[in-house]
Amino acid sequence: MDVYEAVTSRRAVRGFTDEPVSREVLERVLSAAAWAPSGSNIQPWNTYVMTGAPLAELKTTAVERVAHGDPWDKRQYKMYPSELKSPYAERRSAFGKERYSALGIAREDWEARQRAAIANWNCFGAPAALFCYIDCDLGRPQWADVGMYLQSIMLLLRAEGLHSCTQMAWSQVRETVAEALSPPDGLILFCGMSIGYEDPAVSSPRTGRAPLTETVTFVGD
Repeated sequence: MDVYEAVTSRRAVRGFTDEPVSREVLERVLSAAAWAPSGSNIQPWNTYVMTGAPLAELKTTAVERVAHGDPWDKRQYKMYPSELKSPYAERRSAFGKERYSALGIAREDWEARQRAAIANWNCFGAPAALFCYIDCDLGRPQWADVGMYLQSIMLLLRAEGLHSCTQMAWSQVRETVAEALSPPDGLILFCGMSIGYEDPAVSSPRTGRAPLTETVTFVGD
């Protein structure tokens, strides 16, 4: 698989088979992803990978917590601004419509939407999950570095025939994750990432993208 195919075939998959992902493959992907760029090479990512019984236990605990309506953990960062301006608000709204339409869920069906959301904490059935932390003392440039690192992981997973789904939703139950992982003090859980083989029986449509003329300006010949 070449780079263009990896980029264009990557999407947020929300349905995985239970086929295990080997430790060898995960180590190969993460070893290569470590070459992602970072300012002054500080490599600000702190990564935990879970599989098997520990992941199954975390899934059960997180799903039960959310299903019982327990309050979210105090946010360590804002997922989105309180008021998204145009064109970002429209893009987010379009994503929601595409997502729930693909699942056959009506806008007013709140219960079905909640069931779909809870699938996040079951990793959509994936047999492997990654949790990425960043030190609370680091700034916006280092958060950008973490983003490049995560993108590198997702593209390398495609090269291995795997799919993924990054999930900031895990930050909402970060204390539950911390109980399972025991990260050092001072780390912020940025996101989780579900990893596995796509279940073709589950719809994971590719969301649209803005036209190039809307996001890119060429200057010069």
